[in-house]
Amino acid sequence: MLSPTNRAIDIDLQVASTEKGIPTSGDIERWVSTTLNHPQVQCILASIEVSVRIADKPESQRLNREYRQQDKPTNVLSFPAELPEELALPLLGDLVICAPVVREEAIAQQKELTAHWAHMVIHGTLHLLGYDHIEDEDAEQMESLETTIVQLLGFSAPYESIDHLADN
Repeated sequence: MLSPTNRAIDIDLQVASTEKGIPTSGDIERWVSTTLNHPQVQCILASIEVSVRIADKPESQRLNREYRQQDKPTNVLSFPAELPEELALPLLGDLVICAPVVREEAIAQQKELTAHWAHMVIHGTLHLLGYDHIEDEDAEQMESLETTIVQLLGFSAPYESIDHLADN
């Protein structure tokens, strides 16, 4: 595992949303970097490139329908890079985050908007690294890691049901 100071992280931020309250590129870079440099995260790349696209509902719904067969907008979509090994490029993948859905979820879940944005960036970044939440055991591991990173950034735990895990 490389130390955080040895890893170069390049974020390509694309804002294709008219939504208010979108985080700054500095915030997104800090959230991705904190995730990638966390000691429990398995990532061996010395330099990493991640594209983050902030979208509105029509784009999110189109991509969700096309790639996940879910005909509705969603909070975050993760597209891990699938490059041949011989290319040896540092591209980790792409995140598409739907700004209106993130805002609506924050309101519905009574969360601070910035905290929910941070959680979605962390969640998506972990998906790019291969973490998932399909099986219960994998979900517990991923959610515990998300909680640890979100709290490390100074936000409240995103999952009430596992708050006790973050305290251990």
